[in-house]
Amino acid sequence: MAIDIHWIRDDASLAQHCREWQSLPFVALDTEFMRVDTFYPIAALLQIGDGARAYLIDPLLINDWRPMCALLENPSVIKVVHACSEDLEVLLRLTGSLPAPLFDTQLAAAYLNLGFSMGYSRLVQEVLGIDLPKGETRSDWLQRPLSETQISYAAEDAVHLAEVYSILQPKLSEEKHAWLLDDGAELVANLRRETDPDELYREAKLAWKLSRSQLAVLRELCAWREREARARNLPRNRVIREHSLWPLAKTQPDNLSALAKIEDMHPKTVRQDGEFLIDLIKKSASLPPDQWPQALPEPLPIEAAAVLKTLRVIGQQQAERLNMAPELMLRKKTLEALLKSGYPNGPYQLPDSLRGWRRELMGQALLDSLASAGEQP
Repeated sequence: MAIDIHWIRDDASLAQHCREWQSLPFVALDTEFMRVDTFYPIAALLQIGDGARAYLIDPLLINDWRPMCALLENPSVIKVVHACSEDLEVLLRLTGSLPAPLFDTQLAAAYLNLGFSMGYSRLVQEVLGIDLPKGETRSDWLQRPLSETQISYAAEDAVHLAEVYSILQPKLSEEKHAWLLDDGAELVANLRRETDPDELYREAKLAWKLSRSQLAVLRELCAWREREARARNLPRNRVIREHSLWPLAKTQPDNLSALAKIEDMHPKTVRQDGEFLIDLIKKSASLPPDQWPQALPEPLPIEAAAVLKTLRVIGQQQAERLNMAPELMLRKKTLEALLKSGYPNGPYQLPDSLRGWRRELMGQALLDSLASAGEQP
């Protein structure tokens, strides 16, 4: 079946179509972008599916994104996406807006127990019985003109996404539909929350092994790397490689030759930023103790694995009862945060990351399970 493809290549055409889409119950939304040598994604194509045809918007020719912002933010038009974290970044960078309400078909598949974290091709195969052609995802989407294969790939994505939505959405109970939109809203809220560069050291591998004075150095290194990546619009590892951060904070080199010997240290980093890094390490190493970060908690001991397993069962039981993918219920990070709040003897506190329906449905059961585990001899 030939797909009806409509190109949008100027501001007036975009404004007109956005006005028309405002009256629809939903639009399917997809993006193609490039992100090889940059920190931020470069939008190369936006695709909209309205259930009948595919609209391809060329972002290289559009200057006024306000009509698109109005559509993205219209609460009465559901925006349908698939595994959308990068699409959201593209839209935010391009238009300054994020889609709401958001319906992620990858999440819908998990809510209907079709599978967890399903790829788009597999979902289309499962729901529509169509085998999508592979091979265009990594092509150059910024080239003009786009190849016929690229155009048909992009258009098919938008059309089939709308079809998948039309089949999956009616199968969701009212409750599951509300939960799925809540999850979508959380994805959007997380992206709106700008990462604080000064907090990134907490996520660094093995950071818990460092002393507080070494953590002060790690904090400054991670923050500098993040700010520079954004300012230079370069991938973080092009500024300084991740594996170099911990040994830098640990050994604190004070000359270029010692810096060059650090694990995974790129010669270009030494040439370009070496003197600055040595100075940064020296300054952050001499901070007074009242400016050091708190020590980071150690990972949970091996014995805690059995308790984690017991907690995971609570999620699995609810998933079975609700016929949902068990992975959707309780994230490993959330369970670990819960355990860390009081291990081994309690009292325990539900972490902020356990929110909404998950907290309501399983919060008390998790605390009860930990309390009864603590009472056992």
